[in-house]
Amino acid sequence: MGDIPPQICQLSFLRVLDLANNSLSGTIPKCLNNISAMAGGRSGGHNDVLVAYYDYEPYMESLILNIKGRDSEYKKILRYVRMIDLSSNNLSGSIPFEIFSLLGLQSLNLSHNHLTGMISIEIGGMEYLESLDLSKNNISGEIPQTIANLTFLGVLNLSYNNLSGRIPSGTQIQTFSLLSFFGNAELCGAPLPKNCLGDEEDTQRPTGEGENKEYPEIVWFYIGMGSGFFVGLWGVCGCLFFNKAWRHTYYQYLDDIKDLAYVAIAIKLKWLHQKLGK
Repeated sequence: MGDIPPQICQLSFLRVLDLANNSLSGTIPKCLNNISAMAGGRSGGHNDVLVAYYDYEPYMESLILNIKGRDSEYKKILRYVRMIDLSSNNLSGSIPFEIFSLLGLQSLNLSHNHLTGMISIEIGGMEYLESLDLSKNNISGEIPQTIANLTFLGVLNLSYNNLSGRIPSGTQIQTFSLLSFFGNAELCGAPLPKNCLGDEEDTQRPTGEGENKEYPEIVWFYIGMGSGFFVGLWGVCGCLFFNKAWRHTYYQYLDDIKDLAYVAIAIKLKWLHQKLGK
């Protein structure tokens, strides 16, 4: 419990910072970018501090880490792992933009805290990032478009925050399920079912050369159908109105139809009455 001491930033060779599931409070130190081992690439170096040589045989350090949502043991490739896991604590304040300058970081998990503020556009420079979990915080603002630059990103969870605006489009962003963005009421766009403002108008408005040609034909079809119905109706009504003989014949025809219908109904009712009487 307590705060994360700023002295931790002096551990320049630190490659794995796992303080998850504690009762840590306060803010995330802004000096984490001083950890030079996380700022570089994936090279393990020749003088590896994870291997200790004893009298008989070398001993290699191993760790069980939760990366990409599952626990795995890292031993031989531990030298290449760069991760920060501060999840499930009581950390508050904004995410320091300095943390996004750790370009060698592969996994960043700050979920289940009380973090606020926005996601920095500098996140687009973390080219080695494979897993990003910022879920269940109070992060607001839009998701920066630069997140689409993270081509190695295989796990993304931004659910249950206060994010808003359109989800950035990119080579991988739309491949994540809606659960990665669920719980952000003001967020819109694929893969969420909620459309952004203007999307419905764009889908209804014809686009492309073929649609622009087809749209006027549909309009003229309905105009022609309406005018034809109008002309035909008034043609019949006009003839009946101005020609007395035709009008008399038409009304006589309607009377005959009425009489035939009356007789047919009466016969049918009598037949049913006899049928039920038996």
